[in-house]
Amino acid sequence: MSLKDLVPMQPVSNMPESISFYEKLGFVVEERNDEWGWARLRCGDSQIMLDQSINLHAGIPRIAVLYLYPQDVVEFHQQARTAGLPVPDLDETFYGMTEFRIDDPDGNRLWVGQQRGASGGA
Repeated sequence: MSLKDLVPMQPVSNMPESISFYEKLGFVVEERNDEWGWARLRCGDSQIMLDQSINLHAGIPRIAVLYLYPQDVVEFHQQARTAGLPVPDLDETFYGMTEFRIDDPDGNRLWVGQQRGASGGA
């Protein structure tokens, strides 16, 4: 047996605010059901689901991290800043990545990076 795909599902408390955040990162809504409090978004070949029903214990700290691999991390970083997101400067990590980290409106952690020397400007 093998998996066809893997789509993370992030718990959110405010669907419109969360969708707006992810749209600023370049995601587009593919499907949305406000009655359920659920949406599926896509950016290129990557997908994410947002769901209000799994945020039943908002005080519980998040422990998952999504690592996003854009084609060009410098361009993706600039896009996020231009869209008004509070992104820190790009960092050159000891493990060979050019990356930045940001939290979505519900505290879900996103690491965005590209291997140094990879095509696309990083």
